[in-house]
Amino acid sequence: MEGEEGDVKEEPREHMDYDVCIVGGGPAGLAAAIRIKQRCIEKDVDLSVCLLEKGSEIGAHILSGNVFEPRALDELLPDWRESFAASRGDVSQATPVSGDSFLYLTENKSVQLPNVLLPSQLHNDGNYVISLGQLCRWLAEVAEELGVEVYPGFAASEVLYSEEDEVLGIATRDVGIGKDGEPKSTFERGMELRARQTLFAEGARGSCSEEIINKLDLRSNKDDQTYGLGIKEVWEIPEENLKPGFVQHTLGWPLQNSVLDKNFGGTFLYHQEPNLVLAGLVVGLDYQNPYLNPYKEFQRWKTHPDIKVHFEGGTCVAYGARVLNEGGLQAIPKLTFPGGMLLGCSAGFLNSVKIKGSHTAIKSGTEAGNAVFQQLISNQDSFRVAISGEIDPNEPISEVTSYEDEMKQSWVHDELYQVRNCHAAFQKWGFLPGLAYAGITAHIFKGREPWTLSHKGLDADATLPASQFSEIEYPSPDGVLTFDLLTNLQRSGTYHEDDQPAHLRIKPEFAHIPESLSLQTYAAPEQRFCPAGVYEYVSDENNGEDEDKKTLVINAQNCVHCKCCSIKMPHEYINWTVPEGSGGPQYQVM
Repeated sequence: MEGEEGDVKEEPREHMDYDVCIVGGGPAGLAAAIRIKQRCIEKDVDLSVCLLEKGSEIGAHILSGNVFEPRALDELLPDWRESFAASRGDVSQATPVSGDSFLYLTENKSVQLPNVLLPSQLHNDGNYVISLGQLCRWLAEVAEELGVEVYPGFAASEVLYSEEDEVLGIATRDVGIGKDGEPKSTFERGMELRARQTLFAEGARGSCSEEIINKLDLRSNKDDQTYGLGIKEVWEIPEENLKPGFVQHTLGWPLQNSVLDKNFGGTFLYHQEPNLVLAGLVVGLDYQNPYLNPYKEFQRWKTHPDIKVHFEGGTCVAYGARVLNEGGLQAIPKLTFPGGMLLGCSAGFLNSVKIKGSHTAIKSGTEAGNAVFQQLISNQDSFRVAISGEIDPNEPISEVTSYEDEMKQSWVHDELYQVRNCHAAFQKWGFLPGLAYAGITAHIFKGREPWTLSHKGLDADATLPASQFSEIEYPSPDGVLTFDLLTNLQRSGTYHEDDQPAHLRIKPEFAHIPESLSLQTYAAPEQRFCPAGVYEYVSDENNGEDEDKKTLVINAQNCVHCKCCSIKMPHEYINWTVPEGSGGPQYQVM
């Protein structure tokens, strides 16, 4: 019987063919799907397009600040404001920004920087405070009306390659496998989705995207990508306390406490109609102190006298976390390869000075859609899957290089080029010199400086031994304004099927790292940087409370899919793979 069960996992998978398969239901993937179908209508042709999303529904895994810059969406769907408002009702209103405030914080005081001194990229005139998850839900409705097949709850776990390493499509994960690795009565083989072009729009540190980048060496001659971790809460407050469209950012305490502090990051706080406050902290994962706890830094930031007033009389209703790309232009990999391309934050188009990436993601999706459409209809009509129902094996697998060319000619490239040195300046010289450089380049150089600062090295390698630091004492949560992590985690709606193999796996070659290096040298930083309490070291019953003999426990069921562990672990010892489809957070207004 065991042999028969083992053979089940090796049975051939069923497959479906498409002209285009898109992996990821975020703004980039949805924009690409919409643009392809728009072009089909314009030219009176048809291409079959499917879009996969690992979350239980579109938007369930979407988390962003979000002050939304509408430039790219205006180009794609000019009437989006009216249509979005009509479809969302009072759930999530696109609230025009009414005012900007930028504060420098000390522990008990603040100084407001005059807006005239702020770089133009930090001005939010014409932008909107929104829920990006709700916007993506609406974009999915638009895509489906245009004929896109949208499949939430299906996780792409495997990239399909030809013998020549051309991308042929993806396969979804098998479901119904128990923790012991054996098939259960509910077992079903995954499905192969083959496509003439496969577009990867998984967001920052997407598992399939990272595999392709490494396998095809797409980061050759590029900087190493560096990341930030964003932690966010949504509060409902009394409507009389709401300042609709108010936007505030801060630097200084608690992340930067000296002029040469190298912690890159800050906070945001936005007021959204009808009665929401969106608040969060972003910290660069190239920080050095292993005792730093991003979640607890966020909690104590809320206690600042000029911050806590925004939460008075309110209730925290949602919590979540997600990593974001901060490497900028120099870290964007080659975008295309035979059979597919990278979109949005899978490539790394976020502007870390603006703290915005939704507009650049939508633009990359639009340009990808244009390029793919043009390529696929330029070949013989008989090659179109929408006509034949299957991929013609005689069609050469193409690399749509025009997509990267168009992105280099677009306003996205111009915008990222202007701020290409800002993060590297913080990293090299510290807080105050980096801030001064960012101000000078934004106001004077505007990207025209004849040099480019580079970033080499992984965020994991930036962590220094714990012996060089003192442990940070954080205040206890009060349960009203500040919360313990597991209480907040419940507000993310996170759920995974219990009886399945852990999707967070220690790489075999680094099996010794947790207990012999991470715990011993770095004082187990994964217990602090994970915003979901996934990783903990517990005492072996035979060794009592001996700190040197604790064992790592991975609580994979807590995972909010932020991807931080795959970045900040010593030696990047965790391999982040997808769990069964629909697992993870269930965000509604993030």
